[in-house]
Amino acid sequence: MLRKLRHKFIFINMLLVGVVLLVVVFGLLWYNMERLANQSINAMYTMLEWDANDARFRFELDVLHKDRRSQPQAALLPVFSVSLAEDGTVADYYSMDNVTVTDDLLAQAVEEVGKASSDSGVLHDLRLRYLVQKGKDGIVRIAFVDMSWEQDALMSMAFSALPVGSAALICLFVISFLLSTLALKPVTQVWEQQRQFVADASHELKTPITVILANAGILLSHPNDTVGSQQKWITFIQEEGARMRGLVEDMLFLAKNDAARQPLSHVPVQVSELVTGCVLLFEPVAFESGITLESTIEPNLSFCGDEGQLRRLVMILLDNAVKYSGANGKVQIRLCRVQEKVVLSVRNTGHPISPEHLPHIFERFYRADSARSRDRGGYGLGLAIAEAITRGHGGKITAESDSVRGTIFTAAFPVKSSRMRRFLRKWRWHRT
Repeated sequence: MLRKLRHKFIFINMLLVGVVLLVVVFGLLWYNMERLANQSINAMYTMLEWDANDARFRFELDVLHKDRRSQPQAALLPVFSVSLAEDGTVADYYSMDNVTVTDDLLAQAVEEVGKASSDSGVLHDLRLRYLVQKGKDGIVRIAFVDMSWEQDALMSMAFSALPVGSAALICLFVISFLLSTLALKPVTQVWEQQRQFVADASHELKTPITVILANAGILLSHPNDTVGSQQKWITFIQEEGARMRGLVEDMLFLAKNDAARQPLSHVPVQVSELVTGCVLLFEPVAFESGITLESTIEPNLSFCGDEGQLRRLVMILLDNAVKYSGANGKVQIRLCRVQEKVVLSVRNTGHPISPEHLPHIFERFYRADSARSRDRGGYGLGLAIAEAITRGHGGKITAESDSVRGTIFTAAFPVKSSRMRRFLRKWRWHRT
């Protein structure tokens, strides 16, 4: 699919730019065709005013030069003229040194002009332009110019533009190919992440489904037993069903967040009280696991956000720290204000995360090593949800880990100033 998308991108890009190039080339050819035609017409006007006593007559052609101070090139145009007698026959003939006209051609040209209804135009069969002028003396003069030089000049321009246009199209193809690679790189990454997400989700759902089906099969194999005697299998089914529901809810949360459909209420939240409540909930868990739980919480900190999601973020970070702090480990949670940000950091001892795994720690279904395996519970979505919640509140979450300090997760949230809060309150009052 991505290959077809790349081909379509290149095709559309080449088509659009190719059309633009064709329009530009045809526009330039049309402009030069009109310019050459005007030069021929000017030459015919000049020819009609020519004094026969002049030895030569030269015409100047405009040529394109980068330096405007350069003089125009002098050249002779294939132009000639005739004067008609009263009976319409050719009385006099005038031409340049570079023009040779037969009597038959001259007679045919004059005859064609006599049939024409206009005093100027083109004799397509003879490839001549003509211009008729009646002087004050009553003599009719007709000037002709051979159009071959115009056509040769246009053909020369067209053949000159052909290699240039071909080279431009080749360069455009190379540029389009490179741009398609850069443009589709995020799409490729998202596509691969989606495929990996589906594969991981299928793998994670396979285990509880297998357990549920196995226990259901055991129950069906003993149809005469009572519910009490089969309570163990029923309990297993209930536990795996609950785990599956939690996994589906987590995936649904991330899917809604990706689609920007996750509801998020922005109301003032007392973050200090929220974090204190989460710490109190985890104290029994830490005590039973032999973990020392320490907290440093600055009072009266608050900002606008979703209380439910922020509580879930704190619970995820605390749960992760308690699970992986190791035997007789320590967990430290700190909440403080740094300039215009509220910063929450959770530090735990234990086995550090390897540097090569640290950049991927917030990816979905990602587990760094065997120390963070499935026997600890969970599906590898907790930190991905924490990152989504932090990003949804305009903040940023980072992870650091080494053997000296342990593992530290830091979430920083921007705080609106008091002036901004007053403005928002006034705006809401006017809205109501």
